[in-house]
Amino acid sequence: MPLAPTPDVIPLYIESQAARSGAQTGSFGLGTATAESAEPAAGATGTTGASQLDLEELSARHGVEVPPQSLRSFGTYFNAFPASYWRRWTPVREVTLTIATSGRGQIIVYRSNARGAIQRHDMAIVSRPGETRFDLPLTAFGDGGWYWFDVISGPDPLTIHGAQWTADASAARTEGTFSIAMTTMNKVSYCLDNIELISKDTDLREKLDVMYVVDQGTDRLNDHDEIEPLQAAMGEQLQIIEQGNIGGSGGFSRGMYEASTNGSSTYVINCDDDIDIEPESLLRMITFADFARTPMLVGAHMFDLNNRSVLHAFGESVDPWAIQPKVTIPEGRLGHDFAVEPLRSTPWLHRRADVDYNGWWTCLIPTETVRAIGLSLPVFIKWDDAEYGLRAKKAGYPTVSMPGAAVWHITWTDKNDALDWQIYFHERNRIITALLHSVYERGGKVLTESQGIDVKHLMSMQYYTEAARLIAQEDVLRGPGVLHDEIGTKLPELRAMAQTYDDSLTKADADQFPEVRMHKPPRKGRAFSAPRRSMLPLWTAKTMARQLIAAPPESSAAHPQAAIAHQDAKWWTLSHYDSAVVSNAEGTKLAWYRRRPEQVRSMLVRTARTHLDLYRQWNRLRDEYRAAAEGLTSFAAWERTFSENPAPVRPGIDDVDTAAPSTPEGASA
Repeated sequence: MPLAPTPDVIPLYIESQAARSGAQTGSFGLGTATAESAEPAAGATGTTGASQLDLEELSARHGVEVPPQSLRSFGTYFNAFPASYWRRWTPVREVTLTIATSGRGQIIVYRSNARGAIQRHDMAIVSRPGETRFDLPLTAFGDGGWYWFDVISGPDPLTIHGAQWTADASAARTEGTFSIAMTTMNKVSYCLDNIELISKDTDLREKLDVMYVVDQGTDRLNDHDEIEPLQAAMGEQLQIIEQGNIGGSGGFSRGMYEASTNGSSTYVINCDDDIDIEPESLLRMITFADFARTPMLVGAHMFDLNNRSVLHAFGESVDPWAIQPKVTIPEGRLGHDFAVEPLRSTPWLHRRADVDYNGWWTCLIPTETVRAIGLSLPVFIKWDDAEYGLRAKKAGYPTVSMPGAAVWHITWTDKNDALDWQIYFHERNRIITALLHSVYERGGKVLTESQGIDVKHLMSMQYYTEAARLIAQEDVLRGPGVLHDEIGTKLPELRAMAQTYDDSLTKADADQFPEVRMHKPPRKGRAFSAPRRSMLPLWTAKTMARQLIAAPPESSAAHPQAAIAHQDAKWWTLSHYDSAVVSNAEGTKLAWYRRRPEQVRSMLVRTARTHLDLYRQWNRLRDEYRAAAEGLTSFAAWERTFSENPAPVRPGIDDVDTAAPSTPEGASA
């Protein structure tokens, strides 16, 4: 049951209504759809179910009291058993469901198949205190499917004291312990909450070797009194390492390095700092990794921290043609809300998602894997997790994104990282990943798509974003030798550059800008819409000609022509204006975009040149980056980077330089 039973998380744990499958009927293997969707159950949504639950039912962590004449279903994200994943990746072919109850009622065990069809598997009537056991085969879950159980109480309450899914321990490959690698920068409150959560979980503490918190910020954990009792409670199980800001790849690599050289940890779990952990998830990840036939990466899913019943992604892969993340299940989608569409009634959630990588918001990696393939690429913040998953897969270490294991985290839709300084790392690291892993000539469509994105930014008056992208492309051309040397210096350069572009100079409130004035409004007051695909070449040529040649009217320099919300700031809309005030994704700031033809002309020449150079030199760069990859990710290379990037002394705070960690020692890859 949830640690904090609020209405927005209850649908992930328990429901109070029966559900019908949304699966379609079969077509007898003829390849034609005779299907009709099953009739949805009236009111069978998590929202309705959750509202009928008395929160007092959920006062226990591992039990629940079901009121008289009521149904409670555990066919939910955190309580159903993802049978197909255990069938695919482990030797387990039977699991046992054991339920401890008191009171009278029925227990019904259900299963589903990969199409999401619900099938009743077994049932039992309970009338006295005791345990009920179901032995459940996994043989028929080749492509997908879950097990779960519902309970129906009689005239009196029925209490569930606990339930477990277990397997024969002799089938496990190992019984491992783990360390946590959490990297943080100026997010003290999140870190303190997560350390406290880990410190209080005795089951986790039994498996935990060390929680490494790699602090790269200026507001440091050790500056806060709240850390002292947590350090005292955890002792040697908590180690705070202070170093310079060398990004997520630097922070995670430090934690991975420490865990892989401490001589005890079977696994390291990379965790972001700004997450809310369901601690049971870590135990499930470790258990699954123990049972996996071969060592493998086990990732947790990510729920939306601001909308807690919404799952960001069920499983992600890298599109080999575009080198872009994609949803693995064709019918799947980002942002699935379990409060609206429960697990039992959503067919695509029953199909197993086979992935290329898992985000490092929370991901278990065997230390054996780290010692075999090295640490992260020194790429600061983006693509480090995806590239590592692709590299591990090539070396024989697959990844699974494990249902029933999850954390809550801010989703990308609530961030501005496609327009701010982070775009440099998006662009550079994507191209590097293509050079390292693309199986297509000259990276498939990576270069053509990249140039198209450049043109869209220029038409949108996003000149800072475009400047950062151009520097990224030019830095790729410089080769892999600068990656470690510049890992701690590139961000300050990008932030300093932001002060020279209109679209990156922000203010907090709209009334800090001049009044909006538009002398020539849209034709007939219609909103701007995306050009039709058939007209796109002509439309783009006409629009770019205006961007390159036509001087903006003087009035647009004195007053913005429009105030545009972030979600409306599409390239086909912004391209019609000479200036506009645009809000950011977080809704915290605004910037005054202004069209500057001289910027467009200069940047258009640069993007044409860099993409032509990348195209011509692709094969040479590919060979150069691939030859350098082992050295870039080696323990020895990272040891030098750690030692060259100690935590900086803060004037007036650090009297002496005691913050820098000692030079790491350990085996090199």
